[in-house]
Amino acid sequence: MSSFSIEEQNKIEKTCKNGIGILEFLPAKNYFVTGATGFLGKAIIEKLLRAAPNVCKIYLLIKAENEEAALERIKTEIIDSNLFNLVRDMHEKSYQDFLLSKVVPIPGNIGESNLGMDPHLMMEIAKEVDVIINSAANTTFDERFDVAVNMNTRGPSRVLDFAKKCKKLCCFIHVSTAYVNIENVGETLNPKSSPLLHPPLDVDAEVKLALDSNLAFHGDEEIARKMKEMGLERARSYGWKNVYEFSKAMGEIIIDKNREEIPVAIVRPSIIESTFEEPFPGWIQGFRMVDPFILAVGKGYLPAFINPETVVDIVPVDMVVNAIISTMAKHGITRKPGLNIYHITSSRVNPVMMKFLFDTFYEHFKSSPIRDMNGKEVKIKRVKFVSSSKEIFSLISKENITKDTNVSPELERKLREKKIEQIRDLMQMYEPYLSSQWFESSDTFKLWEAMSLEEQLSFGFDVKRLDWKYYFSKVHIPGVRKYVFESKLRPKL
Repeated sequence: MSSFSIEEQNKIEKTCKNGIGILEFLPAKNYFVTGATGFLGKAIIEKLLRAAPNVCKIYLLIKAENEEAALERIKTEIIDSNLFNLVRDMHEKSYQDFLLSKVVPIPGNIGESNLGMDPHLMMEIAKEVDVIINSAANTTFDERFDVAVNMNTRGPSRVLDFAKKCKKLCCFIHVSTAYVNIENVGETLNPKSSPLLHPPLDVDAEVKLALDSNLAFHGDEEIARKMKEMGLERARSYGWKNVYEFSKAMGEIIIDKNREEIPVAIVRPSIIESTFEEPFPGWIQGFRMVDPFILAVGKGYLPAFINPETVVDIVPVDMVVNAIISTMAKHGITRKPGLNIYHITSSRVNPVMMKFLFDTFYEHFKSSPIRDMNGKEVKIKRVKFVSSSKEIFSLISKENITKDTNVSPELERKLREKKIEQIRDLMQMYEPYLSSQWFESSDTFKLWEAMSLEEQLSFGFDVKRLDWKYYFSKVHIPGVRKYVFESKLRPKL
């Protein structure tokens, strides 16, 4: 990677003496972003365009057949998105022209060799790119082993290969997850060997196993079932809870192994939920981790739960975006080769307990209830906490599910069994994230301390200042109801 001249470095140091120099770094740069139409990727693009409208270009890798299809996705999923309302207000009638002058859709896919990009176009873009932000991922917890590995392990490797072609590259930002951490694994590893602190494993062998194994099975259903089982088994054999964490951890290992002289920063957020403040409170795209529980309480599905003192680690998406941009500026300015890791988490400094969440959900829906298909308010009860899942299912078995005396006993039984199955699936899916885990955030704190007051105000990610009662009752739940419930996106509950 090329470095700044002495004159350029002196200029940067002068302008950045009272902070990192975020607003000095962002303009006149070309960015390459994967996962651009996802929840986090879209929020990153919005903040870049709002905070630094004089960026050069933002190249977006879009899964599409051709340039025309990629452009159509940009128009419908980004330009027309209500997330960009502030940017729209800034530019008024010239809004669409502004976005189309900055955002460049590139047909491609991180799941394919060479990112699925046209080779000539790839080389042309590589001449221009200053910063790469890789936020693309498959986040399905019970995904097929081969699918998860191709996206979350081989995908980052492909993006890194592209990064090595970018001669102007300042830094490479990889978005991972805080849950790649295995509790207490740091006690058994030498921290000087790698900042990742993952258990020893042969990633190449795991990738080969994942991609070769489906050849041993027959029939689409058998292949899908066996590959899901294998993903979970391989993940748990090393200490990870599911194939998502496992494949993301292997992606980090590949990046660390092959990064060479590229300045790399890995950002590890925990559970990402709706915006706290920017560009406006409560924006969310799709159902996130905590939201099935919100719906379950609001619809009266969940009579009881376990582990009231469990800590749930949550961070608003706008704080994750600000941390990514701050990290990008810090390492983009110095261009120092190396690997740096930043946890964007809340459990250590501002923990949220499960009982607090359920009580807050109850209080919200008690004062502002959901209405059923007939327009009647759904009556709910405060969630009880019991010692085991068997007690939860016992309570459900005693409930009158339909509250309708005209429903036959057989239908009532089937509905009760379905409800038990739904809650069992919900608990199995999220149980790994309902055990207290604390994340090391010292480097993130140092990053925050290095920022000027102005930068902290404009690119804030201090989770200590969050009032969780206010956030959930006045921001997040109303946001979920507006952007998810009302858009008829429903989880399988």
